[in-house]
Amino acid sequence: QVKPQFESKENRTYGIFEAIEYRTQVVAGINYFIKVRVSDDNYVHIKVFQSLPHENQGPSLVGFQTGKTRDDPLTYF
Repeated sequence: QVKPQFESKENRTYGIFEAIEYRTQVVAGINYFIKVRVSDDNYVHIKVFQSLPHENQGPSLVGFQTGKTRDDPLTYF
């Protein structure tokens, strides 16, 4: 659901957008930190916020880090 948001901010499209690993952080909703494969050897880390269910809003992309590798640790940012 956040792929179009990411592609819009990066101003390009990706044929591959595969989540490899994720971590969560509980706030007033949930922050998801997700390692995403965007090509054979290129990865990005994205931060997605999912609000509480009663707010009835979808996930939103709130940050990302490009130029990552499969071995880069997924950390909070």
